[in-house]
Amino acid sequence: MEKQKTLASAVEFRGTGLHTGKNVSVRILPAEPNSWYSFKRVDLPDSTLVPATANFVTDTSRGTTLTKDGVSIATVEHFLSALAGLEIDNALIEVDGPEMPILDGSAAPITEKILKAGIVELQAERKYFEIRSKITLEDGEATLSAAPHHERKITVMIDFNSEVLTPQYAELSTQSAEHYINEIAPNRTFVFLHEIEPLYKNNLIRGGDLSNAIVFVEKPLPDTELDAIAKLLGKTKVAVSQGMLNNVDLRFKNEPARHKLLDLIGDLALVGAFIKGDITAIKPGHKHNTNFARLLQKAMKEQQKPEALPPFDINAKPIYDINAIKNILPHRSPFLLVDKIVYIDKEQIIGVKNVTMNEPFFQGHFPSEPVMPGVLQIEAMAQTGGIYMLTQYPDPENYLTYFLKIDNVRFRDKVVPGDTLIFKLVPLSPLRRGLCEMKGWGFVNNKIVIEAELLAQLSRKPEAPAV
Repeated sequence: MEKQKTLASAVEFRGTGLHTGKNVSVRILPAEPNSWYSFKRVDLPDSTLVPATANFVTDTSRGTTLTKDGVSIATVEHFLSALAGLEIDNALIEVDGPEMPILDGSAAPITEKILKAGIVELQAERKYFEIRSKITLEDGEATLSAAPHHERKITVMIDFNSEVLTPQYAELSTQSAEHYINEIAPNRTFVFLHEIEPLYKNNLIRGGDLSNAIVFVEKPLPDTELDAIAKLLGKTKVAVSQGMLNNVDLRFKNEPARHKLLDLIGDLALVGAFIKGDITAIKPGHKHNTNFARLLQKAMKEQQKPEALPPFDINAKPIYDINAIKNILPHRSPFLLVDKIVYIDKEQIIGVKNVTMNEPFFQGHFPSEPVMPGVLQIEAMAQTGGIYMLTQYPDPENYLTYFLKIDNVRFRDKVVPGDTLIFKLVPLSPLRRGLCEMKGWGFVNNKIVIEAELLAQLSRKPEAPAV
């Protein structure tokens, strides 16, 4: 299993906030397992920690701002992107101002310092959020979607209907931190020239500079207008070359798309876990990214519910087929009510019962409207739990399971011929002295139809009498 990581030692940065123009200092410190990322404003008397999760996003005007209990930190996306790109699971970020520094407009200065400080492995296992079904957000021209995939894959496509910034795409298609370090982290933020003046008027990009942003120019400008721009930016002179101010050389031909990918990685860190899935973003922005992170966070919380089913393929070769089950359970037709086991680990078991019209109990329950009796649903659930218990022993064929108690039974819907009844059981306590308490759910079409708590005891079969 992959282990969680944190920094080997603290790293420090000084710089200017892009929008506030204020000089700030930042320290990124190692953090405990399972703490993820959080921010702390050390310039304020209140020691409120602001967790880096989507539900604390309060503003997305040209950057992502987090706020908790009146404490805000703006433009967090590049630092979060660097941590997530380096596959660091836990970090505390201290800052002495309201906004993170822009540095050179990319995440490269952040990754470089962290790599020098070192990254250490923790004992705790890394937790992933695995995309199990397609999740989509559509907002105007922006579309973000996530589909199942065995590892992290992110694709970004941008199109600004501009002659100087043509449609581009960028992709992160490997779990390797090295790919992020070399191909994603160095890409700088960008802006169109026509956006600069209104941004200044709205008290934004006060810390913007030609050294930390690419400025695209979409039309030729007279010298008088260039001089006004130079004054606005605090420069003596500016020039335009290849559609950009001051002869800026792009680090990659598709640097703008790569920077949008860098931003997306940072904003998706607000989900609170690393993601395994295929993510596609068309014309993304911080507003769309953070709203999508909320959708993913909601789906992750649903998966973390005790009754949530783990990923399994019902059509794949089963863990135990009916013949293997007969070697574990003593039950036989017509009272063997589990057809196969499709998933089992130390925390849960998933069993399947295919309900057909040929079941003998349908002859009398009921002839005109066949319904699977609730007691038999409980029995099928218990048999699934029995398989989980018996497989803890090296010789399960030598044991029997007996019900001791059934509690909190709820029947939520009918089970009828043609249904595939899927059972999930989890232990509520360790197996001790042959006793096991379990919680179970039964599903039809991903909807819970029955739930119950079961207590059973394993007893060794009596010795056969000597002949």
